[in-house]
Amino acid sequence: MKRIRKKARIPHLQKGLSLSPEAKDVSPSVKENVDYIKEQLFYSDDILERDIYFDNRQGKLIFLETVSDKYLVMESIIKPLERAKVGAVEHVITSSGLEVGEGLDKAISWIIAGKCLLFLEGIPEVYICETSLVVKRGVKEPDNEGIVRGAHDGFIENLVINLHMIRNRIENPNLVVRYFSLGKKSDTKVALLYMKNLAKEELIEEVARRLNLIPTDFILSPGFIGEYIEDDSYSPFPQLLYTERPDRTVAYLMEGRFAILSEGNPTSIIAPVTLFSFYQSPDDYHSRWMFGSLIRSIRFASFLIAFILPGLYISIVTFHPEVLPIELIYSVKSSIERVPYPSLIEAFFMELTLELIREAGIRLPTRVSQTIGIVGGLVIGDSVVQTGLVSLPMIIVVALTAISAFVVPSHEMSSTVRLLRFPLMIAASMFGFIGMTTGLFLIFTHLAKIETFGNPYFSPVMPFKLKGFKDTFIRFPLWHLNKSTKDSTPDQRNSEKAILGEGRE
Repeated sequence: MKRIRKKARIPHLQKGLSLSPEAKDVSPSVKENVDYIKEQLFYSDDILERDIYFDNRQGKLIFLETVSDKYLVMESIIKPLERAKVGAVEHVITSSGLEVGEGLDKAISWIIAGKCLLFLEGIPEVYICETSLVVKRGVKEPDNEGIVRGAHDGFIENLVINLHMIRNRIENPNLVVRYFSLGKKSDTKVALLYMKNLAKEELIEEVARRLNLIPTDFILSPGFIGEYIEDDSYSPFPQLLYTERPDRTVAYLMEGRFAILSEGNPTSIIAPVTLFSFYQSPDDYHSRWMFGSLIRSIRFASFLIAFILPGLYISIVTFHPEVLPIELIYSVKSSIERVPYPSLIEAFFMELTLELIREAGIRLPTRVSQTIGIVGGLVIGDSVVQTGLVSLPMIIVVALTAISAFVVPSHEMSSTVRLLRFPLMIAASMFGFIGMTTGLFLIFTHLAKIETFGNPYFSPVMPFKLKGFKDTFIRFPLWHLNKSTKDSTPDQRNSEKAILGEGRE
């Protein structure tokens, strides 16, 4: 049992603010205490009260039926008190995490969190009993991060269970969990995880500082946290990696990075990361290194296709048809001469149509979305070619671009690729290869300037680190990667990805 003094602060919950307007002592009068709580909750209809007679005193239990477990209230509080009749409350209620408080300044936060409050007449104390109603779904593999081999579990909306899945994989005392309470009104519980012996101290101090400075009233998703703590909010490139896989989170923790998880959301935030982290998948390490390297190389090739293919096509048909073989020039020209507008308009029309189909597929129910995909891919594609709105080569280019974008393991990076190809298409339509080259130069210059928590985003390319290429474009055998250092950049990897066991010495 813990005793909570008035105005006491729980360690690491520095940003949590009471929802009560001011500090208030517990009154010896039960009615006065209950009336105060009901007033602060605006007499909400889900407030429940239960009369208690214990130790020759009248008492009252008060809780919210929507967030408290009524069965737990009955079995662990009411029945023990009725059986004992007299004695010390802390000796009678032993199974519900009993705490004692002397102030009501946190009472509203307690009761909203699902706790049950017990008041006894003549005693200026409140007994706080843990009776939270836990509603959770089963642990299953994330739909958007499927793999062929390896663990098939994923995070859920319960923070304790998510931390259990990580602790179960890292049975090491160096794994540290620090709690924060974010949002002045939502009071969302957030966990910061890191390996004490691997993560840099200044890195952890910096992320803790940024978390404590978040000024928002509500934290509804990890995306809220990400926008507040990332280095460059105006960059189109994601600087934080989001994942729902425990094994992937553990892998990055074992590389000296940190992870952030929040109550009510199955997504983990990983940082610091590099551009190449978004093209890695657990499947790379669950197969032999040669095949894993091949698949990763295909992902990087798909990145280039999704990024530059539409602009490259526009440059060729508008300014540089001489780079094509003669036979292909006749075929392409005969197809595009029926289209009454420039290739840029043609490409924009098809790209926007594809985005509409993709968005409709996400928003509609699963069975209907499959129909939308068939209608969009077959009917619309065939119709626009037959009517001369779009040329057949453009259909092929857009289809290859869409498939290549789907290969990217990260949704955030896939969205970035889809966004940046539009300015590249505009540059290509105005200046051809020169416009494409200039646009790519500006993008790569931007990549070289980005940092995430002090770590270069484009490492190991810029700054160049030769040994960092062992697990970048290709993956070397695990026994080449089995070196653990206190570094948060991906050029010095740990015994590979904790989920795989130890490699050869």
